[in-house]
Amino acid sequence: MRSFDLSPLYRSTVGFDRLFSLLDQVGGVDVANTYPPYNIERTGENAYRITVAVAGFTEPELGIEVKENTLSIRGEKQAQDSAKSSDVLYQGIAARAFERRFQLADHVEVRGASLENGLLHVDLVREIPETLKPRTIPINGGTAKVIEAKAA
Repeated sequence: MRSFDLSPLYRSTVGFDRLFSLLDQVGGVDVANTYPPYNIERTGENAYRITVAVAGFTEPELGIEVKENTLSIRGEKQAQDSAKSSDVLYQGIAARAFERRFQLADHVEVRGASLENGLLHVDLVREIPETLKPRTIPINGGTAKVIEAKAA
């Protein structure tokens, strides 16, 4: 059984904290949860890339959907033509359908996706709205103004 210590990733990532917490909670390694393999990379201060190995799948057989901070990547092979003249003696390349879900942090948006050399790349960016960014408040120096009021 394999187990991974994800604690070093907490120090170097922004935006996927909840994702790593969920991965930490997973008890054992299940074959259904390991297909297809994927990488999560940090490509900039607020930019990320998820790369999923989808060898044998074409663009029409793949689907990407974002709903309520959940990124879903699906793959479903089209039915093969049974009139093929060759018989497969050994099939090591998986052609089964899959669905891989990623829990996205707040304010993480999908910027694009590309398929090249059997790898699906999904680019993500974390954009914090101006109202949530920290701002500095200037401190006015000098004397305080006193407003005088007349006695009633």
